[in-house]
Amino acid sequence: METAIIISSFFLVLFAVLALYDGFYLHIFKYQLHNREESKTEHITHTLRAVFFPAILYFLFLKQDNHTSFVIGLTIVLLDIMVLGYDAFIEKDSRQFMGGLPRWEYIVHLFVNGFHFASIAVYLSIRFTFQNGEIMVSNINQSPGFFNLLIVNLLPGAIVMAILHVFLCIPKTAHIWNNFRSKINCC
Repeated sequence: METAIIISSFFLVLFAVLALYDGFYLHIFKYQLHNREESKTEHITHTLRAVFFPAILYFLFLKQDNHTSFVIGLTIVLLDIMVLGYDAFIEKDSRQFMGGLPRWEYIVHLFVNGFHFASIAVYLSIRFTFQNGEIMVSNINQSPGFFNLLIVNLLPGAIVMAILHVFLCIPKTAHIWNNFRSKINCC
């Protein structure tokens, strides 16, 4: 079990680093997808996924004291997968302004989503056990352990990214962000 926790933690950290680069720097800062009419729907899918991530961290990974939170967490993971599929479907049209999605960014998307879902899959392999032909959901007695410490430290940044994505869907708050971005004169 300890090895699986370390692997899941490793994938979560890789996901967080790549997601910050992709979701914040590329999508929001460099390409400003929220400002492009053809990319508005893609930004909404990114916003949904940005909101799902802290919920997954909390309900699936952190809150292990009841099955209801586990089911909520699994439901959010399934919603995340559906939104990811839709995001991939619309991305070609959304990125026409830049000649389509660059190959290197496509590769980043593969890795970021691979790490995200690998961390979940490894974690679920710990939580699910099979006994006498039945599927059992077990708690991980890690509290306050390294894994919980990692989740607790990822949550604030994930929440900030979710809030930023939501604010960029609102024209007035997007305008504030755009003014801030132009003042620091980057990218």
